[in-house]
Amino acid sequence: MAHDSVKLYSAIYVALLVAATLNFLLFESSFVEFTYAQAVAGTLVIATVKTLLIVAYFQHLRWENRSLTYLMGMALALTMLLMAAATYSIS
Repeated sequence: MAHDSVKLYSAIYVALLVAATLNFLLFESSFVEFTYAQAVAGTLVIATVKTLLIVAYFQHLRWENRSLTYLMGMALALTMLLMAAATYSIS
C-alpha cells in the first residue's frame, strides 16, 4: 500500500472518529441542550457525512465507474421511496 493511501485512510478514520465524538458530545450528552428536532437533524447530518465518507473511501466507490455510482444512488433512492411508502401505509 502506498504511503499516500495510508495517510488518506488515516485522515478519513480520524474524521470519522471526530464526527462520532462530536455527535456524542452535542446530541447525546447533557453538554449542550438542543430541542428534539435539532438533535435529530444534527444526528442525521453527521450520520450522512460519515456514511458518505465510508462509502466513498472504504468501499472504494470514489474510484469506480460513474455508472456504478449512479446505480448505487438509484438503489438508495428506491430504498428511501419504499421506506416512505411503508411509513405511509402503516400510519
